[in-house]
This record gives sequence, C-alpha cells and structure tokens, in this order.
Amino acid sequence: MNNPEAQNIFIESQNRVRSMALIHEKLYRSSNLARINFSNYVESLVKGLISSYSKIPGQVNVILDLEDVSLNIETAMPCRLIINELVSNSLKHAFKDHLNNEIKIKFFYIDGLHTLMISDNGSGFPGDIDFRNTDSLGMQLVNSLVSQFDGKIEMEIGAGTCFKIIFKEIPRKEN
Repeated sequence: MNNPEAQNIFIESQNRVRSMALIHEKLYRSSNLARINFSNYVESLVKGLISSYSKIPGQVNVILDLEDVSLNIETAMPCRLIINELVSNSLKHAFKDHLNNEIKIKFFYIDGLHTLMISDNGSGFPGDIDFRNTDSLGMQLVNSLVSQFDGKIEMEIGAGTCFKIIFKEIPRKEN
C-alpha cells in the first residue's frame, strides 16, 4: 500500500486481530480454560506491538511490573483491547523526535480491585483533547471497555502520559 493512512488502518486492524488470537492461544495452552495468566499474556502482546510499530529494534524500552494474576476470559478480553489501544497510541504518537523512549505497564491486584497503569515518557496527550470525548476510535474503545466492567479511568499528563484504570473482575458467565 502506498497510502500511509491506509497502511496505519491496516496495521491497527492487524494488531487487534493478532492480540485476540494471542489470548485464545494462551487459553488453549493453559491447564485452566476458564482463566488466563494475564502477566504472561501482556508480555507477549506488548512484544508483538513493539515489533509492529517500531522501525528500529530497541527504539522503545518497555518496563513491565506485573503481578502474577490470572483473569477470567470475560475480564481478560477487554483488558487486552485496552492495553492494545493505549500501547499502540504511545507507539504511534508519543515518541516524535524523542530519545530514550519508554513505556511502563504496571498491573496489580489489591483489596478486590485490579489496577492497570500504562504510561510513556513521550510528548504527552494533547491538552486540547478530552480523552473521554474524542473522535479517536481507539480512545472511544478504551472508555467503552472501562465502563463495561464499571471501572474508573484517570489520565495524568506530566513527563509523558499515564492512564490508570481501576476495576473489578467481570463475573464469569455460566453456559
């Protein structure tokens, strides 16, 4: 494809499909088909996104601070999409003319709540855009998914951008 906009749309779609396939692969290899080791999954997902978006190997340093937490599939799927969208946004928009690019992902569980933090040290989220009300399909998807599990999302802008999402596990649906 010669059209850069069409290329970006294709890459984004490809990454969404790849991340869905990855979660299914992890489930099938798991001894428990109802739950997935989410920390292992996040590592695989982020490696795939980095290789898809980074033009130069090692251009982005990823720091993972992930508790060994298993999630049911009903919770893992929306989390997967949220991580996919926020990390993709960082890789596409945060690191213009920036050295020492870094993305941090922190995931932990305490007192019945999961906390997912995704931050970068890039140029920062544009101050004139409300992340809760934007034309960006990715941010609309993130906000919609957070509301699916009655979660809270906050954004901090400083030396880059940090999204903090707090949520409870979605109850498992019995078939």
